[in-house]
Amino acid sequence: MRIPIALLAVCLAAAGIQPAAANEAGPPRFEMPRSEVRTIASKRLERTYDLYVKLPPGYESSRNGERRYPVIYLNDASYAFQTAAGVTQMPMNLGGLEHAILIGISYAKGERGMASRSRDLTPTSLGPGARYAHGGARDYLTFLRDEVIPFIEANYRADPARRTLVGQSYGGLFGAYAFLSEPDLFSGYILTSPSLWFDNKVIFEFEEAFAASNEALKARVYFAVGETETPSVNGGRHDMVGDQKRFTDTLRNRGYAGLEIMDEVIPGATHQSTFPIGLTQGMMWLHAGPDPYNGGARWYGN
Repeated sequence: MRIPIALLAVCLAAAGIQPAAANEAGPPRFEMPRSEVRTIASKRLERTYDLYVKLPPGYESSRNGERRYPVIYLNDASYAFQTAAGVTQMPMNLGGLEHAILIGISYAKGERGMASRSRDLTPTSLGPGARYAHGGARDYLTFLRDEVIPFIEANYRADPARRTLVGQSYGGLFGAYAFLSEPDLFSGYILTSPSLWFDNKVIFEFEEAFAASNEALKARVYFAVGETETPSVNGGRHDMVGDQKRFTDTLRNRGYAGLEIMDEVIPGATHQSTFPIGLTQGMMWLHAGPDPYNGGARWYGN
């Protein structure tokens, strides 16, 4: 279908998307509005990471000069940040979601994504025979606590009481490890297709150790897994649907003071497609805007 250029320009401008200027290398590119990339060299990890930043609508307006915003931190930024920027664009513009700062954390620069995430997002080592190094979650969480978060809160109007951590797959496992290791660091979590199976389900041992010395866990945690993420459907080794149910049941049965959980099985979703659906649902639960149900009515003229 061919769309008239003038109409396309109007639609893109209304959505906040502007084409970059033409250049000799080819046609103009689309650029993400209110976005930038910052680089942080970790002294602790001796590695360098990019931080992808997207600011909310109205951030630079003088009327919001004293306003502080919730911050959504996303691992696996090369995928998760682009997805989050897309699914939050219209809801934030139209009142369906509250305005928040998005921060995507890249893989370590100069490393392949799977090698970087396997090390940084997993809590235990699998030994020298494993294809990738694992077990760097403790150091990586300290990097977030001592370097990434202070950098963001020093350079942006971030609300330190409203931090949300988002993770998919290994990132979901890391989120579970994070709230069992540093329960005061984030107030909310969106964990999709979490790899709770990792290392013989060692995360259940972390939870048991946490429960032995803690009666409170002040956090709001959203879990989602795809309906197909079970061997009876996909033929794989891991029953991620069953693992999520067991883990959330365990957390609820502990009766932790201050803990709120929402867990969902997304109909028809796969390991590849659960994230954008779960992210949207989790954002609506944790960060609903002032007009979550009718946002957009003005846009369509109703």
